[in-house]
Amino acid sequence: MEYRKLGRTDLDISVIGLGTMTWGFQNTQTQAFEQMDYALEQGINFFDTAEMYAIPPSEKTFGTTETIIGNWFAARSNRDKVILASKITGPGLSWIRKGKSTIDKKNILQAVEGSLKRLQTDYIDLYQLHWPNRGSYHFGQIWNFAPKFDAQAEEENFLEVLHTLQALIQDGKIRHIGLSNETAWGLTKWLQLAQQNNMPRMASIQNEYSLLCRHFEPDLSEIAIHEDCGLLAWSPLSRGMLSGKYLNGARPEGARITIETRPEHRVLPQTDAAIKKYVELARQYGLDACQMALAFVNGQAFVNSTLIGATNMAQLKSNIESISLKLPVEVYKEIDSIRREFPMLY
Repeated sequence: MEYRKLGRTDLDISVIGLGTMTWGFQNTQTQAFEQMDYALEQGINFFDTAEMYAIPPSEKTFGTTETIIGNWFAARSNRDKVILASKITGPGLSWIRKGKSTIDKKNILQAVEGSLKRLQTDYIDLYQLHWPNRGSYHFGQIWNFAPKFDAQAEEENFLEVLHTLQALIQDGKIRHIGLSNETAWGLTKWLQLAQQNNMPRMASIQNEYSLLCRHFEPDLSEIAIHEDCGLLAWSPLSRGMLSGKYLNGARPEGARITIETRPEHRVLPQTDAAIKKYVELARQYGLDACQMALAFVNGQAFVNSTLIGATNMAQLKSNIESISLKLPVEVYKEIDSIRREFPMLY
């Protein structure tokens, strides 16, 4: 395994991070325990979860994934072996805090206590804001994203959040803080306000990034590199689409998109066309398509960790093995060519 610094913290996190959102819906607790045991044996020390998980999100599964992780910590007595990240949910889901889940002091304090209890731990290493109060261009919203908001009000909220998180750090309940599904304006403003007010600095930003989704480039990647606020890349296989298993309308039994209860914005003729090109490229060079896609993300200078998510052990093992794959220059050139043909897919 390889390791990189989490932002400007003293934490060295594994370049392959373990995503957990399927545990409690697609995966049982027994299967989740097996995944965590194996990942830890392979040198993965960074686990990412959220109060909202399991996915697809519902009132019934809220907090289930954190509970499973907490049970694993209790069973294995190995909390100190894991750098644990979790998240507070942003506004929009009616069953979370009675639909009043704006990220502010009141909700942060309530959310942190809930997560700590479910996780059976005294502290969370990285506490992240799942998406901004003002909305996000992720989750298929890029085409109509209209950033209309009161900038002064947002800054006041940012300061309230930073003060709250600072107090939680001082209390030892969280160690570091991060963002998720943020924009260049948001990331810059968080960093600016922290510096101006001598408050905790955002250590990372967790956004979607893959061969099919490269909105992080070029502006956010520039900030990530030069401000030491690296990317934690979620959905590096585009919900498994880059494996090719959903091509031509295929819906394998039990697969993530097959069971998804929400509309899937990634399934489009142009994404199928691009995936066929990437799968063929992998075949041409004797590579596994998923490992090629993960190796591409692993190799980006602005990436701190690539968050994989597997529903069976074969997938997990193959995904972890991608850390050993270094793509030839010729493959990068072909990837660039395919991207120019399909520059913005979803």
